[in-house]
Amino acid sequence: MAARATASLPWIWLTLLLALCFQVMPLADGWQIWRPDWLGLMLIYWCMKAPQKVGVFHGFALGILVDLIQGAPLGQNALLLSLLAFLCALVYPRFRAYSLLQQAVLILVLLGTVQLVEQWLRTLLGPFAIHLSFLLPSVIGALLWPWLTTLFRVFRRRGSEE
Repeated sequence: MAARATASLPWIWLTLLLALCFQVMPLADGWQIWRPDWLGLMLIYWCMKAPQKVGVFHGFALGILVDLIQGAPLGQNALLLSLLAFLCALVYPRFRAYSLLQQAVLILVLLGTVQLVEQWLRTLLGPFAIHLSFLLPSVIGALLWPWLTTLFRVFRRRGSEE
């Protein structure tokens, strides 16, 4: 049980930075809508698995990095990822008791809420057309959640066996 609860901070930051790379990796114009929110998924994972080590500060720091890399208005992604980490802290006690399917539905709600706030911010900052395709990364993220959780569980078991 003790090996399960200990996730090293360098491993957490490595996975978050890898998710950041996947998040800002350039894609062709038609494919960008199909990109899951890798950084949001990884932030949710670590906020749920190691809430004493990962929280709102990590969301803010990663959001500032995304803002700087993408050239977005400074603080936009920082606000969104901080909000996501805060929402994770609110639902943490219930989240741990849910099955993987229920967790995936909650992931859809969390990522969808953040995507909705992002679209609202974009309309405030300039002309932007809203259509429901902005929720597609949230749906893909919810579908990837059971696979991501299972993959990290396997990594954790192998690490504890060695």
